[in-house]
Amino acid sequence: MNIDQYMTDLGRRARAASRAMARASTAAKNAALLAVAEAIEREREALKQANARDLARAREKGHDAAFIDRLTLSDKALNTMIEGLRQVAALADPIGEISGLKFRPSGIQVGQMRVPLGVIGIIYESRPNVTIDAAALCLKSGNATILRGGSEALECNTALAKLIGVGLSAAGLPQDAVQVVETADRAAVGKLITMTEFVDVIVPRGGKSLIARLMEESRVPMIKHLDGICHVYVDDRADLAKAAAICDNAKTHRYGTCNTMETLLVARGIAQQALPQLAQAFQAKDVELRVDAEARAVLEAANVGSLVDATEEDWSTEYLAPVLSIKIVGGLDEAIEHINTYGSHHTDAIVTEDHDRAMRFLREVDSASVMVNASTRFADGFEFGLGAEIGISNDKLHARGPVGLEGLTSLKYVVLGRGEIRQ
Repeated sequence: MNIDQYMTDLGRRARAASRAMARASTAAKNAALLAVAEAIEREREALKQANARDLARAREKGHDAAFIDRLTLSDKALNTMIEGLRQVAALADPIGEISGLKFRPSGIQVGQMRVPLGVIGIIYESRPNVTIDAAALCLKSGNATILRGGSEALECNTALAKLIGVGLSAAGLPQDAVQVVETADRAAVGKLITMTEFVDVIVPRGGKSLIARLMEESRVPMIKHLDGICHVYVDDRADLAKAAAICDNAKTHRYGTCNTMETLLVARGIAQQALPQLAQAFQAKDVELRVDAEARAVLEAANVGSLVDATEEDWSTEYLAPVLSIKIVGGLDEAIEHINTYGSHHTDAIVTEDHDRAMRFLREVDSASVMVNASTRFADGFEFGLGAEIGISNDKLHARGPVGLEGLTSLKYVVLGRGEIRQ
């Protein structure tokens, strides 16, 4: 296969399809989404068989349990795909919406219209659900997309792509609006991220090494995040029952996700009361605790052992594993300073019953998602009511946080006149 020619052809077809998608009606887009949902339900067993072949190859290559978990297309994952498609179909269509219309002294009206970005390239690793989430959001927002999933999920992604094509065709939309790169050759990624004439934005979803590589090599703008160093701060005015539940969920619900808590901050005024209980709960689930000197003193006084001394590097590490760093802080000011210094601007939470402190935390923590009395695990497009997400961005330009429909659109100025001319 000539990769350069193959990718150029994909790009050219995607650009042509993007023009058709930009003018597609809401009814047609919704019909396509629902048809894809029906096709997945109908072909459930065939999809699981394709996934089983992918899983067998992944196990042969020695991939770890976390990788296998991300790759597995279970009945629950299929149900989530189907529900996500239906939710996206039920969402309001942002395309063509005009906002902020105002009369100017000249007599013209000026506003902004929401429009598609065009062609979106999505590069991801071992999560077949991304194929559907990405296709659904790109389709509903009037974009075309080129999907390049991980080689380990090639059979499953190809099978899903065929079902997406069935849905698009049934709704009278171009099948080229969603294309899956059907080669595992890494050169395809290198070509995709430099095709500025065909691709308007790249959305990478995967490990740090993948995203770091794309940040170095891409000529196409990206919507991305590099790290998920998430914090929970337990304030000295926290409800301890809430704190226990939130911290446990934020760390142990799933270890390998970007919205998992990696550092626990505990206010000095509540540390002796709260920290031993929290630490014992984590150790009961075999979570390694890396603690600062003050936390060690508090825990050893409460007969909590098996502790590891935290290093400076721990405060800026995304473990994606059953490892947690713990630090005692003087209060809200020190917690905010620590988060803004060491965090990755992804997701951070405070547990407190003090409204003023909660509002300060929301205002002053410089992250894409900031939470009060809730687990960081809620930082997710599905949980935020976006239907699905194409990724999470901790950048400040364009989209920030979970990226749903609006994040895949842009604004253009529109002017409504009645024959006015500029004087």
